[in-house]
Amino acid sequence: MHSASQLRNIGILAHIDAGKTTLTERVLFYTGVIPLMGEVHDGNTVTDWMSQEQERGITITAASISCLWKGAHINLIDTPGHVDFTVEVERSLRILDGAVAVLSAVDGVQSQTEAVWRQAQHHRLPVLAFVNKMDREGADLHQVVADIEARLGVHPVLFQFPLVEEEEFVGVIDLIRRTVIRFDRESKGVLMHTEEIPEAFADEAEIAREMLLDAVLVEGDPLIDQYLLEGDLAPEAVLEACARAVRLGRIVPVFCGAALKNVGIQPLLDAIVDLLPSPAECEPERCERGGDSFSLPVTLDHPMVAMVFKRLNDLRVGSVTTLRVFSGTLKAGQKVQNARTGE
Repeated sequence: MHSASQLRNIGILAHIDAGKTTLTERVLFYTGVIPLMGEVHDGNTVTDWMSQEQERGITITAASISCLWKGAHINLIDTPGHVDFTVEVERSLRILDGAVAVLSAVDGVQSQTEAVWRQAQHHRLPVLAFVNKMDREGADLHQVVADIEARLGVHPVLFQFPLVEEEEFVGVIDLIRRTVIRFDRESKGVLMHTEEIPEAFADEAEIAREMLLDAVLVEGDPLIDQYLLEGDLAPEAVLEACARAVRLGRIVPVFCGAALKNVGIQPLLDAIVDLLPSPAECEPERCERGGDSFSLPVTLDHPMVAMVFKRLNDLRVGSVTTLRVFSGTLKAGQKVQNARTGE
């Protein structure tokens, strides 16, 4: 069993056709859950399991999957992007601790992007932005960042640049670690090559890194004196400061990639583990009972409290209930009480 600090309960949010399900399929592949990647246009992805989803190529119902990455247990929910299924998004957000918003590098912030972002803000969820489809003609990362700031009213901060060579998107420039990450096409992105930033990108990358640090290190941060004294910070210290800023909602880190071309997924997984909070780092869940309000401790020793957020009927196994345990432990055969009905 994983401790609360090792858990990440994350949702994938986006406008329809931004690439959520394709991204989720790559996450499952790179974390070793599936041996081969399916494609939305082929109707064989893991999370689009309903026949209607496979026929239409869209996500209709939220699907929950789990995977392991660098010692963390990630519970990930792929939510619908179509406006008709917004209730599925709302139901999912109630049991999450963070989210990844996927945006198209060509289309930027779209109508449903604004809707799901408002929902995430209502639940005070820290969010990472992943700008997908960087391989497409007309892709413009800087325009998407400007869109995020203007239309969503948040402070986006670039954590990566695209690496483009001979008009082809081949990798990302990591501003925190000052490295280039290339993704091997033959291995479908499994193999990655890390190297120094090319001279042609070096000045731009340093300016962007300084802007990142200026956004993260505000007055009162325990690392600001060290930064002012030394003029720089080690990557580990920068990540520590970034995690605090993300969890307080002060910044929205922006990452980029091309899920269909298998570029940029593993660094995003790293960011989920490094920057988004575990249940132990979130505010205690507030509950009400008999007019009284109380907080739930994140501990295995407390009486079990959970929320059912999804039920479905499977032809093979019958009724399936998915829930989030906020406190305590749920065991096989255990009797539980419905707090709403008393049953």
